[in-house]
Amino acid sequence: MAMDDETEWHRMQHAVGSPLPPPHQPGHGWSPAAHHPGAQGAPQGSAPHQGPAPVPPPPSAPGFAPPGPAAPAPQHGGYGPPAPESTGHVPLPPGGPVAMPSAPPAITAPDPASTTLAVLLIGPAGAGKTSVAKYWADHRRVPTAHISLDDVREWVRSGFADPQSGWNDHSEAQYRLARRTCGFAARNFLANGISCILDDAVFPDRPVVGLGGWKRHVGPGLLPVVLLPGLEIVLERNAERSGNRRLTDEEVARIHGRMAGWYGSGLPIIDNSQLDVPQTAQLLDEVLARSIASPPPW
Repeated sequence: MAMDDETEWHRMQHAVGSPLPPPHQPGHGWSPAAHHPGAQGAPQGSAPHQGPAPVPPPPSAPGFAPPGPAAPAPQHGGYGPPAPESTGHVPLPPGGPVAMPSAPPAITAPDPASTTLAVLLIGPAGAGKTSVAKYWADHRRVPTAHISLDDVREWVRSGFADPQSGWNDHSEAQYRLARRTCGFAARNFLANGISCILDDAVFPDRPVVGLGGWKRHVGPGLLPVVLLPGLEIVLERNAERSGNRRLTDEEVARIHGRMAGWYGSGLPIIDNSQLDVPQTAQLLDEVLARSIASPPPW
């Protein structure tokens, strides 16, 4: 086949819809050498270079300048990370257990209101965990999220395993699933510099399921604090609830009795029987400052 006929044959192949070559990869597609005279592998149909390649002048020759830095590789559309000025691109580091926050080197106690923290607020039904957690998150000087285990459990609508109907395998499975979901959310918030406070009725007689589970899902830097008012206060607050959040007095008393096992555990305990929500949140900050300076063993 003559050279002109072969060139025309290649042109017709692309004209009838043959696929274009992929973006440049080593060993594929075009070669930069093909665009320089005298290089090996010149495209078909191009005239070969006649004569030897010119010899560059020595460094001492007049007008000699060393070659500049190589031009950046061309960017192909759809490849590589988005431009820094593009909107909506928030880099998310890989998730990982949150480390224990370190107290800044200062003579005064660390200020938890300006520190990125992960807090677990523990207490029985009616202790005021949700109210205190929301208030504490609302009044911090750094971005803070509130994650309620009960709220996440109730994401399940059809087939919800209501603990009031009895604690069984279904309610246990939904509890574990909700706890993992809360832990995943907390780690994502923390990876983006947002503090979080979680609340859950964790029992001291089930350390592997309760406190140990939270530690596995969030990390060893999680700061647990127990909110434990007197039984009369808990019964009174529970009576003001409605729906599946309200428990029987017998169930509330049983849960409160089990929560008493946190005494002697080494975890900080706040008795908010005579405190309103803002006062409890202020005391929580003081407890967290001590926990940051000297983390409780758990």
